[in-house]
Amino acid sequence: MDLLKDLNPEQLAAVKHQDGPLLIVAGAGTGKTTVIAQRIAYLIEEGKAGSEEILALTFTEKAAGEMAERVESLLPYGYFDLWISTFHSFAERILKEHGLSIGLSTDFKLLNEFEQWALIKKNLAKFDLDYYRPLGNPTKFIRALLKHFSRAKDEDISPAQYLAYAGELKEDLDGMLGGNPAIPASHLSFPKPKAVGNPGERGKNTVLDSRLRGNDKEIMDDMTDRQETARINEAANAYHVYQQLLLDNNALDFGDLINYCLKLFRERPAILEKYRRQFKYIMLDEFQDTNWSQYELIKLLAEPKNNLAVVGDDDQSIFRFRGASMSNILQFSRDYPAAKKIILTKNYRSGQNILDLSYEFIKQNNPNRLEWQLENQELFVIASDRRERSNLTDSELNQRLPRRPEYGAPRNDKGDIESQKLNKKLIAQNDGRGEIEVIAGADLAEEAGLVADKIGELKNKDQDASWDDFAILVRANDSANVFINELDRRRLPYIFGARRGLYAKPVIMDIIAYFKLLDNYHESISLWRILNLPVYDFTATELADFNQAARQKAWSLYEALNRADRLKFSEETLKKIRPLLALIAKHTGLAREKAASEIFLAFMNDSGYLKYLAGQAERESAEAIGLLNQFLKRIRDFEASSTDKSVKSFLAELNLEMEAGEEGSLAADLEAGPEAIKILTAHGAKGLEFKYVFIANLVDKRFPTLERGEQISLPDALVKEILPVGDTHLEEERRLFYVAMTRARFGLYFSWARDYGGLREKKPSRFLMELGLEKKSPLIRGDKGGLILKEEKLFKSPPTPFIKGGEIPTHFSYSQLAAYSNCPYQYRFAHILKIPVMGKEQFSFGKTMHATLQKLFMLVNEKRGLGQPGLFEKNSPLTPPCQGGQQGNSPLIRGNKGGFKSSVFKSPPPPFIKGGNITFEEILKLYEQSWLDDWYESKEQKRERKKQGREILKVFHEKYNHNWPEVLFLEKGFNLKIVDGQDTYIVRGVIDRIDRAGDGLKLVDYKTGRAKAKLIFQDKEQLFIYQLAAGELFKQPVSGLAFYYLDNNSEVEFIGTPAELAKIKLKIIFTIKEISRGEFPPRPSQLCAWCDFREICEYRA
Repeated sequence: MDLLKDLNPEQLAAVKHQDGPLLIVAGAGTGKTTVIAQRIAYLIEEGKAGSEEILALTFTEKAAGEMAERVESLLPYGYFDLWISTFHSFAERILKEHGLSIGLSTDFKLLNEFEQWALIKKNLAKFDLDYYRPLGNPTKFIRALLKHFSRAKDEDISPAQYLAYAGELKEDLDGMLGGNPAIPASHLSFPKPKAVGNPGERGKNTVLDSRLRGNDKEIMDDMTDRQETARINEAANAYHVYQQLLLDNNALDFGDLINYCLKLFRERPAILEKYRRQFKYIMLDEFQDTNWSQYELIKLLAEPKNNLAVVGDDDQSIFRFRGASMSNILQFSRDYPAAKKIILTKNYRSGQNILDLSYEFIKQNNPNRLEWQLENQELFVIASDRRERSNLTDSELNQRLPRRPEYGAPRNDKGDIESQKLNKKLIAQNDGRGEIEVIAGADLAEEAGLVADKIGELKNKDQDASWDDFAILVRANDSANVFINELDRRRLPYIFGARRGLYAKPVIMDIIAYFKLLDNYHESISLWRILNLPVYDFTATELADFNQAARQKAWSLYEALNRADRLKFSEETLKKIRPLLALIAKHTGLAREKAASEIFLAFMNDSGYLKYLAGQAERESAEAIGLLNQFLKRIRDFEASSTDKSVKSFLAELNLEMEAGEEGSLAADLEAGPEAIKILTAHGAKGLEFKYVFIANLVDKRFPTLERGEQISLPDALVKEILPVGDTHLEEERRLFYVAMTRARFGLYFSWARDYGGLREKKPSRFLMELGLEKKSPLIRGDKGGLILKEEKLFKSPPTPFIKGGEIPTHFSYSQLAAYSNCPYQYRFAHILKIPVMGKEQFSFGKTMHATLQKLFMLVNEKRGLGQPGLFEKNSPLTPPCQGGQQGNSPLIRGNKGGFKSSVFKSPPPPFIKGGNITFEEILKLYEQSWLDDWYESKEQKRERKKQGREILKVFHEKYNHNWPEVLFLEKGFNLKIVDGQDTYIVRGVIDRIDRAGDGLKLVDYKTGRAKAKLIFQDKEQLFIYQLAAGELFKQPVSGLAFYYLDNNSEVEFIGTPAELAKIKLKIIFTIKEISRGEFPPRPSQLCAWCDFREICEYRA
């Protein structure tokens, strides 16, 4: 089939693998994402599974989104509900559905790192800490404790297991020492465990090695053992208290998502069986980055058929600090000895020189590499007790090598171990060998200058190169500053992909300063920052005069402005001061009643700051507004979890966050906006590729870094993963360096300098020595600063448009299409710049009513014993008969072209259960749970709206109780493909409700407000799109479309004719093509009166 025509033989074998476990070892640039996406599409196209019967898991939302897009591009039609997600999103989805089965509330709150820190700080007294609570800095170890708890969860260690181990350790110590009276009681600390669970599997403690000799050394050894035991008991007890606090606050952390999901599957076999039946095939991306608990979860879910395909590369395992267990990929062959192994070595990214250098470099991690271990299986020891192995020296290990063939490869018919040699040497499929060069400077500034020189040289030489083709990779964020400054100095475009530092961005500091000013007028530093905003246009002389007046009179800066009319300032200056003081007064009043997010948006709009930012150059405007949106999300996250949503309360939390060492998370979108050089950490570059890669600051102790072990490590006896022999930190750093090297396509450049400040000159990194490149460094120049290329030499091409040539957004919603149709300039504000807007009470009320009705119909179906079936569940009304007349849990049968062959209702539908009667009190409870308190202008308006909602629901209940519609799906998402010649466009949407209506489907969309006297074509467009989607994806007739108007509980029903459906298709295609041109001209009309961007649009009617 065309789907497979571009695959190489190894990729094809992986995609077409039938059943059973599969290990795909995919080296850098070998097309692993292609293989996973093609395999999903292949299984669906061949009718082996439906889209809901394949589970694909990866580690970032970005990776999951990209994988879903790949699958979308391969399938000839759209789909419902692909299960492609991160591990944590998958587990959260399962727990939201079934958490009650293990006593877990399904409306739990997921805590981020700061929220976990704040929870412990608030309850620190409950932890009974001694060792981990120094008097001078009681919160010092909170972060270390949280990382410790997270590691325990990575290893699937419960608080009860940890407490049992700690208690056993103490008992063993007491038994061995017999309670030595020579040790003063004041030197010992034994926090009493609050609970005891079953002992862990890992035997006795390994700390006790003192001998009873009756001398001073014996006493010191005994004291050390007792103190270590007390420390372990303290850590175990703290873990128990922390977990209880989470439960008491209806909260989970990310580790809990996996562990509670494990608990659910282990303790509720019926639920486990449900998902085992659903997921016929499971795929794991980046398998080398899974931890023990995640692997256990997937193994449990894959049984008994074990249709489990894992894709990974042990040489790219770089997230051990997050709990990743590289041993999982080494263990897979032992867990599944019959697993098929496919090695992808054809590299479609890099030149052979780059690949050869990288391969020789990473081989220095032997023997802790899959390649070495599979080649030497009969010689390799896998100690069942890792403590035994970890205590061996290298020479002792070598003496004991001929061991344990049972852990090796599958045997042949004669019972002999089969040889499973694996060669991971990558073979370039592209022309060009790849350039490798060392760049050395006299000092750090010159290193940065030389790197910029080389970028300019390459850009001028490679006429096809864009700024997007260059990346500077550093080991840590702080190392990027000198390169940022150098690119700024040369006015070269760049994006710094830092993950932290939102609160230090100038535009965010402006907002924080204004919030502080509203909380305290006399916060002079904050007012000074506001006075310097460009929207106020105060001169330097005026600002100096304000400061002078404040100092002279011993006033705050606000007092000086407030009394400016008495201080002989000019009328022109006073005209600037008065609007600012009026704004502060207005927003101070609002801040007493409104949420922080409303004050944020009021300031941005009322001050003119938003209009100013929107009018800047496209790059600066997009960057600033992107940061504002991230900060607004942070405010709204705070509001969602706090009863006090005020500016004052938000500032209190922000201050606490900064006390915890947080800098504000950043979500850098490296692909958005105009082309730019990328400055990234080596970790941040994972999964990316560039024509030219510069790995910078390659000096001793910077890359590789000095080892920073865990502040609080888990006892070895509790750790379940196989711990490798050797320097694990150095090997991790080497893998990280390997990842950085293999990002390069045409050119790989290593840079370093001798002088980084400080008393001593730096030595080149040991990695340069391992590469054999330390002697190939060019003579170090001493002119301090490098060559500055002329501006015109670097900027031959015209400025890049915001939407790059040929770049088309991949997905569209109805609201996007409608916004462009109304006014392209509005679309630019809303969907390109993504300018934040004030909420409306109509939206809050509408969301409340939607959520209430969704929960209501879920409750109705639960009382009928139906739930919300998936497409492929036995009781689903949309489940077709199986092939061969067999009944049961079968996928929809697809034709060769990807369409569904079977009619949904070919077999008699299951009998409709009328029951499901609901009391009005139950509905009111759902209403209260769903109520959104935001964006109401006054308490009176909020009270009236809430009363109106109750009345609407009362009428709704009276209308439908005892006669509820037969609801098949609620909030059903879809991806609809619209084909236009060679082009394919994807429209996404969510259908509020799908009912059974005779032999077809009825699609219902809720609207707040009252029904119009007559609907025109434009009013119906949204439901026409839904009709196209349902008809295409269900292959069932849609017998009705309905808008349900809640204000007067009336329904307007219609159906799209073939001509109307053809017309909406043409309009979708036309609109998307217009958007893809990247031009957004204003279209003033009467609609401007209701536009969210009216105040910042100079073209408004």
